[in-house]
Amino acid sequence: MSMTPEDVTVLFTRADGQYRFARWGRPLAPLVFGADDATIGALKGAFEAVVTLADHRMAETDPELGANVMVFFCRDWAELGEVPGLERLVEGLGALIARLEAAGANQYRVFRFEPDGAIRAAVVLLRADAELMAVPAQTLALSQAAQTILLWSDTAFMDHSPLADAGGHTILRPEIGDVIRAAYDPVMPAAATDPAHALRLAARLGAAQ
Repeated sequence: MSMTPEDVTVLFTRADGQYRFARWGRPLAPLVFGADDATIGALKGAFEAVVTLADHRMAETDPELGANVMVFFCRDWAELGEVPGLERLVEGLGALIARLEAAGANQYRVFRFEPDGAIRAAVVLLRADAELMAVPAQTLALSQAAQTILLWSDTAFMDHSPLADAGGHTILRPEIGDVIRAAYDPVMPAAATDPAHALRLAARLGAAQ
């Protein structure tokens, strides 16, 4: 499926109508809390795969932050209030927990940004409810990595997953992979709020393949 400029614009236009794009400027250094070894391995492998697709970089540690992608698994959102120091990473943590509980959500991502608007850090919050636990670890990992590699719209994947089935194997949707590759083209900016950015991004999709 080819992406039109309008399709690309939708991917980065938030529910409030604001266009906002950002990619990572620094290498990703992920750290996973509250998961078994198999899930941790799947997540790190998925991040490596998506970062390679983007022609970006991974690192064992971030020299400033230690880890800059922190994935937290919990059984209940209230558990997050007991994680030492998490309130320093997630502003308004108490209010966020209340919103997530009220919405019955099982995942949420929080991003922090560099002065130039590029992504500086991400905190991925996952509640291991029945729905989430029914998803194979590899599928869950690839979905989270894909949704963390760029600042997508908060509605980008409400109707369509970034993943697809290919003969029984879960893969990143090819058109989403093309957008990720194009977004990390060195000629593209690290962040943008002008919808004209989507036109430039769409124009590079062919070159990104």
